[in-house]
Amino acid sequence: MKSHIWDEWADEDGSIGKAYGYQMGVKHQYKEGMMDQVDRVIFDLKNNPYSRRIMTNIYVHQDLHEMNLYPCAYSVTFNVTGDRLNAILNQRSQDVLAANNWNVVQYAVLVHMLAQVTGFKPGELVHVIADAHIYDRHIDIVRELIKRPTYPAPKFTLNPDVKDFYEFTTDDITIEDYKTGPQIENIPIAV
Repeated sequence: MKSHIWDEWADEDGSIGKAYGYQMGVKHQYKEGMMDQVDRVIFDLKNNPYSRRIMTNIYVHQDLHEMNLYPCAYSVTFNVTGDRLNAILNQRSQDVLAANNWNVVQYAVLVHMLAQVTGFKPGELVHVIADAHIYDRHIDIVRELIKRPTYPAPKFTLNPDVKDFYEFTTDDITIEDYKTGPQIENIPIAV
């Protein structure tokens, strides 16, 4: 999808090693069969939605030496209240300027997607950041952003016909009335 957010940590092959997507795709043996963490979340939400054990965790100590970047956002705990799916995102560290907006958006969209395919309405996303920071090289940019006008949130919808999580594509996402100021480009990333 032409995302370059990981370029600073990628090796010569464009990989960041056994982080993020790799960890989510590892199959584990459960009494119900082999599943990766996403499969397990979906299974539990469909079969035992009020469990207190519905979560993902990609901070796998045995693989840290093979990651070019230790996971920042490392676990999500899901819970259901009534007919709503909620999520608690835990993040060890966050470069607020470079990552906060897309971290919040990507996990909010994930909650909507998982809710839709498991028969729930999207609920709350709680985002816990242990170390949220603004680097010295970002201070002037943050000051500029704070001074800018704010706009109402856009309307977000998913294609209601998608019932299989793995069938979602970017074409199934609709954003209406999105208004923004000029984009700030080439934000320096601290490595």
